Amino acid sequence: MGIRERLSGNEAIATAMKQINPDVVAAFPITPSTEIPQYFSTFVNNGTVDTEFVAVESEHSAMSACIGSEAAGARTMTATSANGLSLMWEMIYIASSLRLPIVMSLVNRAVSGPLNIHNDHSDAMGARDSGWIQLFSENNQEAYDNFIMANRIAEHEDVLLPLMVCQDGFITSHSIENIELIEDDKVKNFVGKYEPKHYLLNDKEPMAIGPLDLQAYLFEHKRQQAEAMKNAKKVILEVSKDFEKMTGRKYGLFEEYKMEDAEVAIVCMNSTAGTAKFTADKLRSNGIKAGVVKIRVFRPFPTTEVAEALKNLKAVAILDKSDSLNAAGGALYEDVVAGLYQGKLNVPAVNYIYGIGGRDTKPDDLEKVYNDLLEIAKAGKVENPYRYLGVRGDN
Repeated sequence: MGIRERLSGNEAIATAMKQINPDVVAAFPITPSTEIPQYFSTFVNNGTVDTEFVAVESEHSAMSACIGSEAAGARTMTATSANGLSLMWEMIYIASSLRLPIVMSLVNRAVSGPLNIHNDHSDAMGARDSGWIQLFSENNQEAYDNFIMANRIAEHEDVLLPLMVCQDGFITSHSIENIELIEDDKVKNFVGKYEPKHYLLNDKEPMAIGPLDLQAYLFEHKRQQAEAMKNAKKVILEVSKDFEKMTGRKYGLFEEYKMEDAEVAIVCMNSTAGTAKFTADKLRSNGIKAGVVKIRVFRPFPTTEVAEALKNLKAVAILDKSDSLNAAGGALYEDVVAGLYQGKLNVPAVNYIYGIGGRDTKPDDLEKVYNDLLEIAKAGKVENPYRYLGVRGDN
């Protein structure tokens, strides 16, 4: 029986961290993730956990401390947003290349510049090829659940990659929702004890590790990282299945909402999925067969599985909350279209860049997207595949 609570997304993550009781948390405050280490530091201060909390002078130092502690054999966590992740840039690549299963809460926020503290996905998209597993969370419950599953996934011997749990800054991080917590003893049993095979403080296996890797081996080690990312897909599903047995809450690589007979659909991530579901329900009451595919696992990307989910559509819109500035569409769009191409599926696809810098995206906006899809379905082709939603100056 779960514990009913009302928590913000940040409180939910801090609570999950408390229940897991990691060996080390190293963090530096940055809006809108500041509350996570702030809440967690109170648990350290009052003795609720015995975690070593490292208050550092920058996010670069935070990830450096995480790398050192995880390499020493300690289960390690952190939290950051936007420019904080940018300052970690060198170290996030080192963390993944050293195969260190650090878990991070990434509260998504626009990356400067210009300076903006509100939500979009430019921070996560910037790090999408850094070798970190990326889980996205529609609401506070999913952020909490993803975080509980994170260590089991990252620490699996076939994976050993760092993992970031993403949620939308302010939209979920600071909004209070009803949430069902898991009992502390169940969390501890589910996550298990961290017992790395190779670590610096193992006196029976003296070793040194570092980021230097020259021509003779770097290519092979990058290939190993790629194989670990492929392995992560299976492990995520296995862990999610065990989580469902414990809680009754089911998670896959993505969620299909009313897709059984859908003719048009939106593909999106994080909190926008809730708005898209609401809009799809409204349209269905008017006889329009609208659906939603909510991506939960962005890295590794479920290419073939998403393509299979979209194969019967007459048109699909992929929504990116970050602009790749490449004249060829956003990151999510590119991955989805690659899957359709590989599956030899001729589904007309259109990309919308939306919500940049915290711009509100309302049901009316998404209804416009669905109406555009109906026109595309009628024509059987896309005239302009790269579009913007809700930006002033566009027709």
